[in-house]
Amino acid sequence: MAKKLTRFILFALLAGVITGWVVNAVIDDGTPAAAAQLKDIAGYFSIVTALFLRLIKMIIAPLVFSTLVVGIAHMGDVAALGRVGLRSLAWFIFASLISLTLGLLLVNLLHPGVGIGLPLPPASATSGVETAAFNLKDFISHLVPASIFEAMSKNEILPIVIFSVFFGVAITAVGERARPLVRGIEALVQVMLQLTDYVMRAAPFAVFAAVASAIIENGPSVLSSLGRFVGSFYFGLALLWTILIGIAFLAVGRRARDLVRYIRDPIVLAFSTASSEAAYPRTLEALERFGVPPRIASFVLPLGYSFNLDGSMMYMTFASIFIAQAYGIDLSIGQQVTMLLVLMITSKGMAGVPRASLVVIAATLSMFKIPEAGLLLILAVDHFLDMGRSATNVVGNAVASVLVAKWEGELDPEREIDIEPPHAPSHAAPLAPGSEPGA
Repeated sequence: MAKKLTRFILFALLAGVITGWVVNAVIDDGTPAAAAQLKDIAGYFSIVTALFLRLIKMIIAPLVFSTLVVGIAHMGDVAALGRVGLRSLAWFIFASLISLTLGLLLVNLLHPGVGIGLPLPPASATSGVETAAFNLKDFISHLVPASIFEAMSKNEILPIVIFSVFFGVAITAVGERARPLVRGIEALVQVMLQLTDYVMRAAPFAVFAAVASAIIENGPSVLSSLGRFVGSFYFGLALLWTILIGIAFLAVGRRARDLVRYIRDPIVLAFSTASSEAAYPRTLEALERFGVPPRIASFVLPLGYSFNLDGSMMYMTFASIFIAQAYGIDLSIGQQVTMLLVLMITSKGMAGVPRASLVVIAATLSMFKIPEAGLLLILAVDHFLDMGRSATNVVGNAVASVLVAKWEGELDPEREIDIEPPHAPSHAAPLAPGSEPGA
């Protein structure tokens, strides 16, 4: 199923590009009326993508909750949980610094914003992106959900993770009496994975609609007008992939190639839908097939979706300096390093915010007296850039899970694993006879 799905998605991606190109070429005559018509047509296509992403969001919260609780229940003890959490956060900080620094270095070496040849929006214009300053008090207080049902209804991953950790630790403490509850949540994991399989069958249609919609509304010319910026960023993503996979190779040797093979399907899905969230269920399954214990993967991945978005991190420094270059604003090394540190902190407070990268960039620009209107330069190509950074986020979180499993000494040894299992994989090893959660 995985191989077939990947082929269908790639075919849908190509068909979407061709369809969007043809529709745009037939209708676009440069008039406002044609532009309005193209926007309407693109809106109809985007309905399919919106429905698919809503289906994904429908299963994310219960899937994160159930897999994380079962993983903690089988973790063994609270000390092991704390150790995994600290190692995960340490890697997230290191990976974020790599991503932000790489973006900063490349944008200074390649200068994609110098002489772009496009009319610059007036510095006083507004981008239309709502900004929110980082507030440490609000961020910390928001970590703990006032209601788990509210957090689930809004798909706020970090509060769900906090509640799930408390819930799993409590199950471990209760012990034998919680066994029926553990078995029930294990059954919920299997149900959610089966539901994921149903939802993923609609992925090719969503991919076709998403790509066609973007090309219909903006046309292929939008890529050529900002081609240097887009090309430079994708070159940076390629370097980041090389670094991340290279680190995985240092940790697990030649098995890193197998990791890339296993996560190929979620990478393609994230790229074509421009949504890291859409790839979450498949990434979880791929990591288990690779040999990452479910209790580690189900803990590290949700955290990674809040703290380890490597592609988005690199984009923040890259786009911020690009806009400064376009307006001829020269930032000193000290200012750029300060910007890096600011982005390192503020990006952690934007988990769950739609188009979080643009929100963080907009808030950062004003801090360094860079016109916020510069965002208007990149809004037209942001969808195409979001495709690359979403795929990169999948790679970064997959590598993080593998590294934590390796450091814990729990990565399964190399073995033949069927990449197309006949049924949904189990996300919780059964308890040994006579044992109890946390024993």
